[in-house]
Amino acid sequence: MSFSSEIKEELSKVNNLKNKEILEAEFLGYILTGNTLNNNENIEFITENEFNIERFYKILFNLGIDYEPDTKGKVFVARIKKNENLEKYMQIKLSSNVEIQKAIVKGAFLGAGSVTDPNKQYHLEIIFQEKNNAEYILNICNSFDVHLKILENKGKVYLYIKDAEEISKFMALLGANRAVLSFEDVRVTKEIKNNVNRLVNCETANLNKIVNASVDQINDIKLIQKLRKFDELPDYLKEIAMLRLENPDASLKTLGEMLENPIGKSGVNHRLQKIHEIAEELKERK
Repeated sequence: MSFSSEIKEELSKVNNLKNKEILEAEFLGYILTGNTLNNNENIEFITENEFNIERFYKILFNLGIDYEPDTKGKVFVARIKKNENLEKYMQIKLSSNVEIQKAIVKGAFLGAGSVTDPNKQYHLEIIFQEKNNAEYILNICNSFDVHLKILENKGKVYLYIKDAEEISKFMALLGANRAVLSFEDVRVTKEIKNNVNRLVNCETANLNKIVNASVDQINDIKLIQKLRKFDELPDYLKEIAMLRLENPDASLKTLGEMLENPIGKSGVNHRLQKIHEIAEELKERK
């Protein structure tokens, strides 16, 4: 399964189908994208992704929108006949409700978004037919401090991100927590390995031990940050956490020496172990 499909599978299983306002917003996101054909009589949503179409069918069913399912080879089609009731769902929503805004962006990503396997490169995009629709989604993302770029090419409009941090923030905005952790794991490992490759005169075994431990520690810290629990940590844990993020290659001994009030290797290990326990508790609550 591709990385994009893993994200869409996670998002498609979010159980909020009884919240009509959220579903209306998500439906709007879907139909704004480049995978929707809008003619005088019908709207057709077209996709090759089974998680996309299953989620879309559920949205239509729970909103009471009649549709005709169809398949053309590997392509799934949802055909919706236009009527007055449908028109109200197609209106651009200028809502200050953050959950409504997130649902619109989520629908747009599910409708025509993709993320490249981070092991290969960092690239996220959403395809649109109309530039004003792309700009609408762009502005919502900007309001959440998630920054995409816009490109017009061969009659289509693309919102895209090539920066790893921004891709991670975008996925967190969608609520794809598992995907964020997977992405960050790859990202941190790549960054640390790149840094390790620049180091000389070090024993390989010791370096690997530092890298592997550091990856786990950074993942714990990133998880706490993504779930917005970092500010709740006591100051002594925040201090060691920030030092680890800023110095992924440093040994425990070096980290201890960098603290405002230096401590030994065992003291640093105790603090990082406490952070790990907090991260594990947060995982269990999700």
